This record gives sequence, C-alpha cells and structure tokens, in this order.
Amino acid sequence: MSANMYRGQLDRKRKQRLDAEKKAAENRAKESAKRNEAAKTRQAAVKTKSSSTQASKFREAERKENDAASAAKAAADWARKASRYAAEETSLIRKVSKAEQSEALAEEKKRRRAQQQADQRAAAERRSLESRVTRAEHGMTHAPRELPEPKPEKLRVLILGASSEGDLRVGREQKRIRAAVESALHRDLVELDVRPAATTADLLDGITKFRPHVVHFSGHSNADLIVFEDEDDNPHEGVIVTAAAFAHAVQATDDPPLLVLLNSCNSAAQIDDLVDSVTPFAIGMADTIADVDAINYAAQFYAAVANGQSIGSAHASGQAALELAGVDGAELPTLAWAEDVDPNTTILVTPA
Repeated sequence: MSANMYRGQLDRKRKQRLDAEKKAAENRAKESAKRNEAAKTRQAAVKTKSSSTQASKFREAERKENDAASAAKAAADWARKASRYAAEETSLIRKVSKAEQSEALAEEKKRRRAQQQADQRAAAERRSLESRVTRAEHGMTHAPRELPEPKPEKLRVLILGASSEGDLRVGREQKRIRAAVESALHRDLVELDVRPAATTADLLDGITKFRPHVVHFSGHSNADLIVFEDEDDNPHEGVIVTAAAFAHAVQATDDPPLLVLLNSCNSAAQIDDLVDSVTPFAIGMADTIADVDAINYAAQFYAAVANGQSIGSAHASGQAALELAGVDGAELPTLAWAEDVDPNTTILVTPA
C-alpha cells in the first residue's frame, strides 16, 4: 500500500480518536453535573418537613445518580475507543514512515537505473562513433573484408534458449521468431535449429553439426558470463559459462557464424570481444531488458532478415518496433561490427 493511502487512513483514524476523546470528556462533564445535582437534591430532601416532598426529592436524586452512572459508563466506553484509535494511529504512523522510506528507495533505484541506462547508451554511442572514426581514418590502409558470397543454401539460425529457474519466457520468444520467419518473403531460405532448455552440449553440437550462420542466445547473462541449463528436469541454478568460454565454443568450427545475437540482459559488454576475434557482427543488450521487449525485438529483427534486409536495417527495424510500442529502452539492443565490414550492406538472405 502506498504512503498516500496510509496517510488517508491515518487522517481518518486521528479524527476518530479526537471525536472519541471529545465525547469521553463530554460524558465525564455530564457525570459530574448529574452527581452535583443529585447531591443538592438530597440536601433539599433532608431539609424539607413534608414526607411526600422528601420522598419525591430522594427519587429525583436517584434518577440523577442513574444518569451520572450512565454518563460515566459512556465516558469509559469512549475513552477505551480513543485509546484503541490512538494505538491504531501509532501503527499507521509507523506504516506511513516505512512506506515513505520504501518509496524513496524505489525512486532512488529508478533514478540510478535511468542514469545507468543513459550512461550505457552514451558509452555505446561513443564506441560507435569511435568505430566509425577509426574506419574512416584507416580507410586508405584497410581494405574492406571480402565476406564469402552467399552459398546456394539456406540461412541457418541456431536458437538457444535457457531459463533453468523458469523465470523467462524463452519458449514464447522462440515461437515468435519462428512465426516471424514463416511469414516473411523468403521464409524458404531460412532454416531454424531451435533448442529450448539449451545446455553447453547443445551449444557445441549446434555449432559443429548445424554450422549456423547466426547464433542466437536468449536467457540470463551479464557483462562477464552466460547461464545455460543443466540436464535436470527440476528448476535449478543453471550452468555458468564465462564470456570467453562461450566465445571459444562459438569459434570452434571451420565455418564461424557471421552474427551472434545475445538477447539477454547486460550482454552488450561482450559484443566488442566477439567481433574482435569470433564473428564480424554481434548484438547485445546494453542493460536489463524486459522479457516482452526482448521478444518483440527478436521477432522483428528476424522478420526483417528473412525479408531480405541488411543486418543494419534489421537491427534498426527491431529497435523501431520497441519505440513504436512506447518502450523506454528502445536503444538497449546494441549492434557492433568489425572495422572491415559494413552492417548496412551485409544481407544474410538473398534469393537466387
């Protein structure tokens, strides 16, 4: 419950306490007045010489005593209510304080997250600018890499999904990617090897047997590691693989992939090393990304690839899908490429 809601309850409880205290005081005053009246009536009864008048005065005094007793009981009841309201008021004061602290911490966390995202976006933009400047400066001495001409074969995409604790919708992402490709212009030119609950054995087997042009991973990661699953049917912590070990596994083939896409949190920190030694193109996420945003980006990216768009355009299309959906982190997906290639001229699916 929010601090404002607790404050509203506190205001109402304080009013109840004040009303109860007021009514307790009014009844105590009434009790005192009735007892004084009863005492005066008894004195008058003692002084009178008429027996009938005396009896009438005593009865009147008794009524006033009864009224005083009723007022005393009402005063005690209202005092107990005021005491209970005061205790509840104290409890609400503590809840307001706790809620305010929690909201302040949440706001500070949100501010830090926004600052972190801004810093990471700025860093990504600086790296991109530095890369463009470097390519421009060395354009005369570094000839563009001659990427192999597309063979008369399908684009092979190895899709690895790992969520050992069951907290990510990797199955939904794989379904959306397959649907996006099957709806594209050149769907017959794309072959998917989809491996849910992917283990490190799936990674090596997929690299050496399927020989993918694109390696796609969705799951948990950070700047230094990737989490695969173990051969365990129960939820478990997963198998932690270092970024270097993952890169070595992807590279352990005579035909390294052209693109590695890490659709996982904070994975953009790994992509520069990948393009330096493993693959000419890599995509990662600059910060934590929500499940639904990661799914939407991936589905639109592969739809564009299967429609014959370049890697650069497909990446921009995925970002645009997030922006059109009103997502704040549309800049989280980050594309990196080697100095001697151009993402805007590299097309992965070309009809014969």
